[in-house]
Amino acid sequence: MKIQYLGTAAAEGWPGIFCNCPVCREAVRRGGKNIRSRSQALVDDSLLIDFPPDSYYHMIQYHVPMAAVQNILLTHAHQDHFYPLDLTMRGNGFSDEVTGILQIYGNELCCEWFGEAVRTASPYMELDRRLAFHTITKFQTLNLQGYTITPLPALHDRRQNCLIYLLKKDGKKLLYGNDTGWFPDETWRFLEREGHLDGVSLDCTMGRQKEGTNHMGIPDNREVIKRLKLYECVDSDTKIVITHFSHHGGVLHEELEQEVGTDGWYVAYDGFCLEI
Repeated sequence: MKIQYLGTAAAEGWPGIFCNCPVCREAVRRGGKNIRSRSQALVDDSLLIDFPPDSYYHMIQYHVPMAAVQNILLTHAHQDHFYPLDLTMRGNGFSDEVTGILQIYGNELCCEWFGEAVRTASPYMELDRRLAFHTITKFQTLNLQGYTITPLPALHDRRQNCLIYLLKKDGKKLLYGNDTGWFPDETWRFLEREGHLDGVSLDCTMGRQKEGTNHMGIPDNREVIKRLKLYECVDSDTKIVITHFSHHGGVLHEELEQEVGTDGWYVAYDGFCLEI
């Protein structure tokens, strides 16, 4: 299983779109891996996780075969993770030689956002023949493209049912865990029964700061990994990645690598690929 991190920033990007703080200015000065777009991941070049407003940029920058994508998993309805207006560009008159229906999976609020975007589009676009939305709930198993996918509850926006995902295929398991703070008890109970994970991807919005109630920082990540080790979900063969960084965390890429170097973790950057 291959996962490519197309975007690795929090909502405002890094540098923040209107921000002039020292950390954003330094990111611009250094460039490279310190320039981060909004969060999105691509699994095996065909399964998308989240659809932010930077999806078009990701397609161009990383040669994403967007026309070939069959399924999109959404974590929650925040604009940096779900920008449904761009999905309507798959409609008649904007996209030619489109085959199949793009299947989108997300919570109830994502469904509302999707419905509003479709309602504002012209009937000429024939979106019902190009797009389909499926409302999913926690622990509802999905079988897509040979993957077995389980949505798990996240501790994030209390106004909606935010999700993280466990993906399984060909004997490999990936836990994709952002946006979330410390996992809810029911998620921990599920993972305790799940056994060994080949890959774990964690929210690190807050950098060196401990947070845990909406997002995570490195101290939270370490506690999560410690508990996963206790449950025998993580061992020396598990590849661990931190991602979803905010300039408010205050730690640039090079310093993040130094901070978690002894942990043996990967620090994601835009375009970073990992195989498990």
